[in-house]
Amino acid sequence: MEKYYNKMLENNKKWVTSKLEKDPDYFLKLSKGQQPPVLWIGCSDSRVPANEIIGAEPGEVFVHRNIANMVVHSDMNLLSVLDYAVNVLKVKHIIVCGHYGCGGVQAAMTNKHIGLIDNWIRHIKDVYRFHSSELNSIVDEAERFNRFVELNVVEQVLDLAKTSIVQGAWGKNQDLHVHGWVYDVADGLIKDLGISIKNDDSLADVYQLDL
Repeated sequence: MEKYYNKMLENNKKWVTSKLEKDPDYFLKLSKGQQPPVLWIGCSDSRVPANEIIGAEPGEVFVHRNIANMVVHSDMNLLSVLDYAVNVLKVKHIIVCGHYGCGGVQAAMTNKHIGLIDNWIRHIKDVYRFHSSELNSIVDEAERFNRFVELNVVEQVLDLAKTSIVQGAWGKNQDLHVHGWVYDVADGLIKDLGISIKNDDSLADVYQLDL
């Protein structure tokens, strides 16, 4: 364990050296502030590094991650990140990125008791309930799992659009788009789910806030 720990520190030094070789002012520029165009809401899974899979440099992506890339309206961590990204950083795009093979989504398909995380997974189970007719009609378990991952992303995109933070930005004519993606760990490719929202027109009337 100590060997791996020391390796991480050595890797950091090598990374710094490689950056400075290309641009001696690299870190000086980064230290002056950030204005990323993207907020990434992704899964905590270690196989889905936000910056790396889209070829982004430090300073280009503001990141929030949790189990199964959820947007829970009572999650103050998520809301704080969202508020700062939208109202201070003025991001142009918010991307909810799920991934095939997500353990959180898979756990939500079963009745297995895991522990404290059961309470978090219950939000994912709600997504299954919303789409139970479609999901239960898929005979192949792997296909059903993949579709559940996709539908979970779609629901999180819609939940983002329902927040007062996002709707407040739209009310001020702020250029803000919310997108849904799924990353395939097996081949490294991103699937655009074709759900992109730039105003509250697609939401039911009850969700459209009078701001």
